[in-house]
Formats: sequence, C-alpha cells, structure tokens
Amino acid sequence: MDRSDLVCMLMQQHMNLQYQVHQHLSERRRRRRQQKRRVVRNIWVREWIARRPLLGLYDRLMVELRNEDPRAFQNFMRMPPAMFDEVVERLTPALEKKTTKWREPLEPGLKVALTLRHLASGAKYREMQYGWRVPHNTICIVVREVCEAIVEEFHDELLKPPQNAAEWRTVTNDWMSRWNFPHVIGAIDGKHIACKAPANSGSDYYNYKGFFSIILLAVVTSDYKFMWIDVSGKGSTSDAHIYNSSSLKEALEKNDLVGFPQPDPLPGDTEDVPYFLVGDDADALRTFMMKPCGNRDMTRKQRIFNYRLSSRARRVVENSFGILANRFQLLLTTMLHEPDTVRLLVKTCIILHNLMRIRYPVMQNRLVDVEQQDGQLVPGAWRLGKNLADTRPDRLPGNNRDFRQAKAQRNLIMEWCDTTVGSVPWQNNMLLPRF
Repeated sequence: MDRSDLVCMLMQQHMNLQYQVHQHLSERRRRRRQQKRRVVRNIWVREWIARRPLLGLYDRLMVELRNEDPRAFQNFMRMPPAMFDEVVERLTPALEKKTTKWREPLEPGLKVALTLRHLASGAKYREMQYGWRVPHNTICIVVREVCEAIVEEFHDELLKPPQNAAEWRTVTNDWMSRWNFPHVIGAIDGKHIACKAPANSGSDYYNYKGFFSIILLAVVTSDYKFMWIDVSGKGSTSDAHIYNSSSLKEALEKNDLVGFPQPDPLPGDTEDVPYFLVGDDADALRTFMMKPCGNRDMTRKQRIFNYRLSSRARRVVENSFGILANRFQLLLTTMLHEPDTVRLLVKTCIILHNLMRIRYPVMQNRLVDVEQQDGQLVPGAWRLGKNLADTRPDRLPGNNRDFRQAKAQRNLIMEWCDTTVGSVPWQNNMLLPRF
C-alpha cells in the first residue's frame, strides 16, 4: 500500500467517525426535545368535566324540560321528546362505544343532543363545552360522528326522488291541489351557505356577493320537503353550472328518471304536455324547466301566468329554505368547519328537516307565507329575520331549438291558466297595476 492509498483510507475512517458522532448527537438532541415536549398529566379528566352527570345540560336541564315543559324541550332540540327518542334509538348502534377501565364513553343520547344543539344554535364548540361539560375537541369529533350516522341511517328513507310512476303522480297531484299548477314535479333554487376561507383555495369559494361559501342547490316538493340536493358547488361557481353538470339534468334531458310520467294533456285539454320543474328568471327555459315570462310589455295572460308560477308555485322553495334556516340557525352563520364538514352538516340539516315535515307536518307552518281566500299573501315569519343568500345573478338563456319548444309549451300553459278549467277565482285581482 503506497502513501496516497494510506492517506485516503485514514481520511475515509475519519469521515465515518465524524458521521457517527453527528448521528449520535442528533439523536440525543431529538430525545431531549421529546422529553421537553412531553407533559406529564396530572389528571385524566378535569374535575368540572367529571361532574357532567350532576351539572351538565344533558343530565339536568334536558331532564327538567322533558318532564316539566315539553314545548321548551322542542325549542331547545328543535324536535319534540318523542322524535328525539326515535332518533337516538335508531342511531344508538352506530354511536355506542365499548366501556373500558379508563373511563365511561359518552352515551348516544348526549352525542345526539350536542349535535342538535350545535345545528339549532350555531354556537361554537368552545362556547358549548362549559354548559355541556364536554371538551371542545371531543365535541368536534362527536358532531361529525353523529352527522355521518344520521346521513347513513336516514338518507335513503328521507332524501330521494320518487321511485315509480304512482309516487310521481302523487307529487304532481299535490302540486295541483295545493298550488293550482299542473304537471309540476318540483321547484328548484340555490342558496349560498357561508363558510370560512378554506386553506390554499384561492378564490374558488369566494362568491359574487363578497363572502366565501358553498352552494346548496335543491328541488322541493309542494309540502316544503327536499326531494333532491347538491352541495358539491363552490361559491365562485354558478348554480347553473352545477345544475348543468348534475345527474338530475342529464336524466331529465334523456327522460330516464325511474318511473317518470310521460307527457299527457292538462286538465280539460287534449294536447300532451311534459312534466317539468319550476325555476326563476335565471334558468334556461326548457320543456322540463318552466320560468316566468319577461317583465317588459307583458300581456294580461302573461301576467296571470307569472302570478300563478312565481307568486304561488315557486314560492314554495323560498319558504322551504326559510323554514330550514329558521330551524337550524347554524346555516345563517359563517361556519368555521372545513368544506367537507360544511357539506355534511348541511345535508344533515336537510334530512332532519324532512323527518320533521313527515312526523309533524304542521309544525313551524307559522313561518311560511299564508295565502288568504281572496289570494292576498301574508308574508311568513321567516322573511323578517336573516335569510340565506341567493345564488342567481341576472343572466339570459340562449335562443335555441329547445328554448323555442319550451316557449311554445309555456304559451300553452299560459292559455290554460286563463281558461275556465285552469283559472282560479282571484287571479285577476292579484295582477299588479301597469304603469
């Protein structure tokens, strides 16, 4: 071995030794940092939290309300005691946890009560933890767990379109009997649900009204229940884009909704008319989507049609959103959750709303608009408070073949609304004066 090889070998050994020393020092520093960060728990559960069975809202206040004042219980939970018990019973298999030697798990009833109160009031977790005596980080987990359980348990039962021709006929007959408008399968509208700006999202969730949001697009029935919803949209996206890319529009265009009724004549008429949704001025006029006539130089028949379509049939979707937001006021706040959690909470609110409309259909009817016998409208209580923001800036549809066919269909319905069979006694009195 010559001198140069010996020098290289010694340098290599020296570098290896330095590397080993560096690794040893780095590992020692890492352990020291971990030891500094490691906090020794003095207690497993804080004493004031441990007194939850004695002083918490669930074990004290809710028991008193249930026994002494059921109406106050209903206001507190947004549902009567019997319905609360039904929800808890159905969710118990999904929410119940195994008891361990470390601590008692939260019982399913407490989890459901925490979630319902958060949805009803919009209170923040850090505010709720003191009254309920449940840590805010636990509430965060519980709320999402309960919402997922509600969606899993009730979605297929409460949030689905009709599945056969008889069910579709029931929907359209209800629209005719309640609102005197034929061939309607639902009313569609969209609303913004405010949320905090998601991380690294740029302007995706920033809407034209000046705040961050997701979009709720919904179709409702004549009795204020939600039939179909889409909560996938971001605030910067128009609801027209959401609707145009939805499976609902595709199914309507291809006429392949399960059991969807085929075109047939209006009452007292002979010409077949397709069944359709009721939209507003911003929607594209199609045979499956009716919208009001333009507001310029309208004839008497056009004004009657607009009254029958907008002031009566389409008012249902506005009232549905009003009832929903009044019942679950979390929707009126700026939610501090991540977008996926916001969508889950919105879907949960809608499912619970539908459950209430089925179990107790007249509850909160004081909130909706009331039409007197002479056709005069008495605004509902929901219009007096804060409401969900609309999603639809003004825009005009193109003039294509589908539009022309839909316009001819609208003219036919317009004529029918002014016939002996299709008119209502007070409609002429409801026309606004022309200036």
